[in-house]
Amino acid sequence: MDIWLPVLFALGAAFSNALATVLQRKAALSVPRSDTLRAGLMLDLLRRPVWLAGIAAVITAAVCQAVALATGPLTIVQPLFVLELPLALVVATVVLRGRLSRSGWVAVCAVVAGLAVALAAASPEGNRTQVPMDRWIPALVVCTAAIAGLVIAGLRRPEGRARAACFGLATAVAYAVTAALMKASMHTLDDGGVTAFLTTWQTYGFALFGASALFLLENAMQAGPLVASQPALTLGDASVSLALGITVYAEYVRSGWWLLPQMLGVALIVVGVPALSRAPLARALTSEDPPTVDAEAP
Repeated sequence: MDIWLPVLFALGAAFSNALATVLQRKAALSVPRSDTLRAGLMLDLLRRPVWLAGIAAVITAAVCQAVALATGPLTIVQPLFVLELPLALVVATVVLRGRLSRSGWVAVCAVVAGLAVALAAASPEGNRTQVPMDRWIPALVVCTAAIAGLVIAGLRRPEGRARAACFGLATAVAYAVTAALMKASMHTLDDGGVTAFLTTWQTYGFALFGASALFLLENAMQAGPLVASQPALTLGDASVSLALGITVYAEYVRSGWWLLPQMLGVALIVVGVPALSRAPLARALTSEDPPTVDAEAP
């Protein structure tokens, strides 16, 4: 199996998602602000080429992810989306004319290096195309219960870091399940074409979980600071996708002494993602405030 094809498409999806975030943020800054729901908002955005470019980037990301999942292991494709936040910040320094501090760039390098080390050491393999129901049922039951439990736990807490983290982790589980189901439905295109794709239950399953993930994401962003929701989302998606790849798709990652460099890579990511989430430029991508310069602390 040529592993570079799914890697390239997964990177393309991560970059397209990052670009879409920045372009849509730029478009939002150019329309009149309102404290209430405004019916004319979509009409204002439709007149902005930068917003339309953002939508095109979203579509491109979806296509790239679908191709990556159809051609490569879940355990390779989904962890690469850890790069979405670093890429969004790098793009924002150009498009939004923001600036990352030295510590911000160090965090970007830590995430990129950590992901490279972890994936190289794990060397995931396997690209199963058929998954029996006795693997799907327990996985879906566990993940659905986890999402429900996290949402209930979040609702029992006041708005703030704890609720945002719970909703962020619930979003991560939903995204991971969406990717697992999308991978299965994409393989039906090879076997039965568009008709098989539109009649398999996995297609409607990933649409349902995908819509749920978007809803949970919006609530996570509103519930508390980005530094609470983003690490839970980024790290949770990669972790749950890894677990689903191994348990559902019977994919393989190296063990033994290879666990040491894998743990080193994960440690770099765990340190880097929260640091990036605290950057003013990262907060500017998810708030109503204009981008600010990310200056070094005295």
